[in-house]
Amino acid sequence: MENARSESESESVFAGDKEKEKEGTPSYTYWVRETTADAVPLPPPKKLSPHDLVSSQPPALGSVWNGAGTWEEKNLNKWATERIKELLLSVGSLQFFGGKAYITEVSKCLGDAFLVTVRKKKCVNYTFELTIKIKGEWIIKEESKVVNGRIDILEFSCGELDDLQMDVQLSDDKDLSEQDEVRVRQDLKLFLKPVREKLIQFEEELKER
Repeated sequence: MENARSESESESVFAGDKEKEKEGTPSYTYWVRETTADAVPLPPPKKLSPHDLVSSQPPALGSVWNGAGTWEEKNLNKWATERIKELLLSVGSLQFFGGKAYITEVSKCLGDAFLVTVRKKKCVNYTFELTIKIKGEWIIKEESKVVNGRIDILEFSCGELDDLQMDVQLSDDKDLSEQDEVRVRQDLKLFLKPVREKLIQFEEELKER
């Protein structure tokens, strides 16, 4: 009797679903999973400590007082000037056909370098001009001649090092013929590549500050 009643009730429910489908009312079938004694328990809630809250936040940019990250400009002239001189003096000597030369001094390094923080985003920029003193020795007409000169870089800025240009000047006491002077000038212009590489390194270091 009970089985017959159960089958009758199932047929009645099924028939009711059919009627709802005919009337345009959707029917749904779903499963409900009840929690059982052998189910894996949920992890207990954990209270966050102040240390957890601080460590989960990204590092702040700019000064401590500028927590909102509004406009802030930081002067980096001292670091930039010292770093440029240090990098250029590390270039070492260059070997030429019948001669060699090296940087003795960065006699002029004028300009500005700064870090700007705007809306929690940082941007660096700089503009400098340089005078680099050079000393070299060449074999000219079977004689060893010491030549002093300088390289002037009128101006270079952030992102413009591919267009770097230099002007080579020789000292007045060089005692060279016009042809030999042209040769020495061309040799000294080969400093352009290593100087540019050092300035690119400076720019990358500046961006990381």
